[in-house]
Amino acid sequence: MARPRDLVERWSDRLAGLPLVRPKSAETLPIVVDRRRVYILPTGFGLFLAGMLGAMLLGGLNYNNNPALVLAFLLIAVAHNSLVHAHLTLSGLRLIALHSEPVHAGRPMILRLAFEASGNLAREGLELRAGDEEAFFQLAPGERGEVRLNLPTQRRGWLVPERLRLSTVRPFGLARAWSWLKPDVRLLVYPSPEAEGVPLPDPGGDGPSSRTHAHGDQPHHLREYRIGDALRQVAWKASARIDRLMVREYEASAQREIELDWYSLGTLPHEARIRRLTRWVLEAERLGGRWRLRLPGQSLGPGRGPEHRHACLRALALMPDA
Repeated sequence: MARPRDLVERWSDRLAGLPLVRPKSAETLPIVVDRRRVYILPTGFGLFLAGMLGAMLLGGLNYNNNPALVLAFLLIAVAHNSLVHAHLTLSGLRLIALHSEPVHAGRPMILRLAFEASGNLAREGLELRAGDEEAFFQLAPGERGEVRLNLPTQRRGWLVPERLRLSTVRPFGLARAWSWLKPDVRLLVYPSPEAEGVPLPDPGGDGPSSRTHAHGDQPHHLREYRIGDALRQVAWKASARIDRLMVREYEASAQREIELDWYSLGTLPHEARIRRLTRWVLEAERLGGRWRLRLPGQSLGPGRGPEHRHACLRALALMPDA
């Protein structure tokens, strides 16, 4: 569960709409975080420390207390250096890759982002946030690392990730430095399958592809032995009766190609058809047979396997709205 946003984070969301805040539009990878796109504001603890240091300065000046002034200026220098360190922690980071596997609508999508840290500075306490989801990571000098972030999905089709915020409060939590990332990517979301499974369409009666005569399951007939036949196929009793070697030839049943036709579901609403065809594609892939998907203006297959399944689910995901 994501932690609640602090005051600085809420302000950063409001300031993100200003025309001077970068980036103004989506960017192609790799994205380099430079000093001109890093913003910084004091946290609640930082404001408290600033007030305390102001009181120390006023008290030291009022009472001419040199040790109090020295301590106040020393703490101010430390606080200033912490702001610079927070700024440098983000400056020089590079987002070099972004990838995600398609998921069905309603399930969280795992967004994988590859970052690279340039220079000799260790990047600790980094936070990456998208909406209410966040991830924490750190990078050694010159290291490349992968960050995983869960994104909620609601509908099928292309998902454009919202702007990502990369931030840190290190080293002392006095200020939050952040930068916005807006990669120019689109992620595919499959349609959600029908909740209650309906049996696959009946492939029909026997046909040319429904039987194969090979080393299958059921004995079909006997034939004379040929060089290369396995000895376990020899019918010894039948061979002894006719005084020559006979072997059993088997037949194996093979499923006919299943037809998943858009127009056969004419009684269902538009989105309900897509959900049922999605369920059928998953079921046909589970059974391991070959199937064809017929949609308005296109036909995919016959085929089977992960690539064919992806092509069919992609076509269903990108179907136009009703």
